[in-house]
Amino acid sequence: MELLEAHDRAMEEFDRRVHLVRADQWQLPTPCPDWTVRDLVNHLVGEQLWAPLLLRGATVAEVGDRFDGDQLGDDPVGTWQRAARKARDAFERPDALDDEVEVSFGRIPATEYGWQMTLDLTVHAWDLARAIGDDDALDAELAEAVYTAVRPEVAKWQGSTVFAPPVAVPDDADPQTRLIALVGRDPRVR
Repeated sequence: MELLEAHDRAMEEFDRRVHLVRADQWQLPTPCPDWTVRDLVNHLVGEQLWAPLLLRGATVAEVGDRFDGDQLGDDPVGTWQRAARKARDAFERPDALDDEVEVSFGRIPATEYGWQMTLDLTVHAWDLARAIGDDDALDAELAEAVYTAVRPEVAKWQGSTVFAPPVAVPDDADPQTRLIALVGRDPRVR
């Protein structure tokens, strides 16, 4: 699966679950330590707001802290939709993936950034589903594509606050289980 298709599918996975969050669920805990549903969605909104700027060549310093804090206001779903649309448009802009982008740890190919964003959308769709009691099954082709794309990179992230250490799962586990475990979630724990 190509990056843009994977990104679109991951966006759809997360978007579907954001639309399922009931008013009484925004303060529920998630599989992400110390994050509520609202914190999780706010994190993804912030990432989507960064994407158009980084893909146009902005530096981390230029973006600064403008997306720190609560971005959701009193319309979390609407805010998510607007941010997601801007990010999707930025990734689909001709030549958007041909250059490098600056991220917190340096300059990387825009395609690597795209896979990181796709990973975050995919894994956090699972987190959000778990938090609100929705079906946590992810698109199997998407899970396989993301796992394949990011598996070689995960070792570089260990020791950072990005993800917890991988969780051991059987060698014959399905793609979703392998992906979720790769980024430190135990798919067996509810």
